[in-house]
Amino acid sequence: MNINKLKKIGPGLLFAGAAIGVSHLVYSTRAGADYGWSLLWAFILINLFKYPFFEFGPRYAIATGETLLDGYAKLGKGYLWGYAVINIANMFTIQAAVTIVTAGLAANLFGISIDLTLWASMIIITCSLMLVIGKYKLLDSLMKVIIVILSICTVLAVGIAFFKSSTYPPFQQIFPKGSGLLFLIAFMGWMPAPMDISIWHSIWSVEKQKNTANINLQESLFDFNVGYGATIFLGLCFIGLGSLVMYDSGIKFSSQGLAFASQLIDLYTKNLGTTTAGIISLAAFTTMFSTTITTLDASPRAFSKTIQILFKKNKDFYLEFLFILSIGTILIFLFFQSEMGVLIQIATVLSFLTTPFFSWVNFKLVISSHMPRKYRPNKNMILLSWLGIIFLTTFTIGYLFSL
Repeated sequence: MNINKLKKIGPGLLFAGAAIGVSHLVYSTRAGADYGWSLLWAFILINLFKYPFFEFGPRYAIATGETLLDGYAKLGKGYLWGYAVINIANMFTIQAAVTIVTAGLAANLFGISIDLTLWASMIIITCSLMLVIGKYKLLDSLMKVIIVILSICTVLAVGIAFFKSSTYPPFQQIFPKGSGLLFLIAFMGWMPAPMDISIWHSIWSVEKQKNTANINLQESLFDFNVGYGATIFLGLCFIGLGSLVMYDSGIKFSSQGLAFASQLIDLYTKNLGTTTAGIISLAAFTTMFSTTITTLDASPRAFSKTIQILFKKNKDFYLEFLFILSIGTILIFLFFQSEMGVLIQIATVLSFLTTPFFSWVNFKLVISSHMPRKYRPNKNMILLSWLGIIFLTTFTIGYLFSL
């Protein structure tokens, strides 16, 4: 492996850090626990059909030195306004969703069962201070350590669970109905991540170019594929954990943050032994902490860029939007904590419903005249993109008609 190529890895792992959070620790584990391997078809298809639209983020950034938001503006200000509206609708709920899970894991790790609102507020304040002080370089360095720790712990847990299990869940694939359909949409909405993370990835790629010279398209896509591959692999591991340990056991995951955190840690310690509880708790907490700090960084950064482009401002509004997002998230904890389960489900469903929009705009941009010809996707990627757009749009329309 080329050492220089490894040194240039960064945005792909930030993508993984943002993706491997609620979608994996919560929804993938729950999919395994409730359905065994019966939703494997959904996992495979959603990761396959979302792939090109995520890949277009770093592709466009390397080709032009610009973010996807700059590209949206070139296609027409209406696309950028569309993103702004979607971002406002989603960012507070998404931030609250990932932070409340982090708070539950923190309470479990440190054994301090104070009110989760206080835990969540302290985490938001800590992350905000870290971002103000450390900025991109801190995120870049932190993520490489966290992904390695989580990967090792998860692979060990799944391996031991597999060899300890005397029976295995069936592989028969099903299509859930009723309340199961809502879970399926939520699962696909955040698997491997909400589609707007493609915009975040393009921003991180531009930031990486500022800190690392001479990154070419091949190196950037290698970085992306490492991160994307990690999200898929660990997603399968979490489905496997839920399947092997909790399927058909009569145990259901709690919707309460602290209780869910305890159940999640028990999944690991039941297989690796109670002596590893501290290490496992730390790995799970650092994973969700990385998701919390990554989303807290990316949403204000993207919204600041949006305002700069729409209103032709040179000022960076990052700190202002970081403050607004932090305060807004804490207010959600204070006034809507009892509704957090509903809010998380709303956030995940909204993420799925907006997927066709981001898919189409990203695709339209990279095949347009704004994209240098030599960097445009090849015929196979274009075909996969069309299939993805058809699949995601059809599934979204079908869900809306089923309501």
